[in-house]
Amino acid sequence: MHVTEQICKELSDLEIVQKSLQDVEYFACLYNKYEPKLLRYIKRISYSSREESEDILQEAFIKIWRNLNDFDQSLKLSSWIYRIVHNETVSFWRKKTSYGKSQTLELPEDISSLEDNTFGEENELSDNTAKINKTLQKLPLKYREILVLKFLEMMSYEEISDVLKIPEGTVATRINRAKKAFIQQGGKENFSWS
Repeated sequence: MHVTEQICKELSDLEIVQKSLQDVEYFACLYNKYEPKLLRYIKRISYSSREESEDILQEAFIKIWRNLNDFDQSLKLSSWIYRIVHNETVSFWRKKTSYGKSQTLELPEDISSLEDNTFGEENELSDNTAKINKTLQKLPLKYREILVLKFLEMMSYEEISDVLKIPEGTVATRINRAKKAFIQQGGKENFSWS
């Protein structure tokens, strides 16, 4: 059976997992559903090139496929997927920085090229977005990733806790510290955190 986009839209995440375990064609539903969001997430926390982001995502999806049998279906699939992608991204970032690069990854000179980060979702880069991206880039990874998950990926504390494998109380503390670090690095004090 050929799995169409319409069939994919009608299935819940759990149904996609169950069907993927029986028929590999259904795994495309999972890939197509999460690929744009995950590419943006990778780009936002690592400032990798589009090619690097796609490589990271490909490696992550290989791990997702290999571990799909082990997915605890009582958990939220998106958190599990983000966790795998997060780990792949951090692993890439650490490898990249261990080869003589500084701990702070440099942004491209032409900040508009950073908008390729969203891979087509936002075509115009506002000055405000450019400033936010530059400020985020200055933050340590643990602060950048938590701000991205909370305010750009719009995840709940519980979801962030699942992705980062830290207690919800630690999530709240880290978000507070990340906000302060963001402001200290030049972020607007009147920036809306809601």
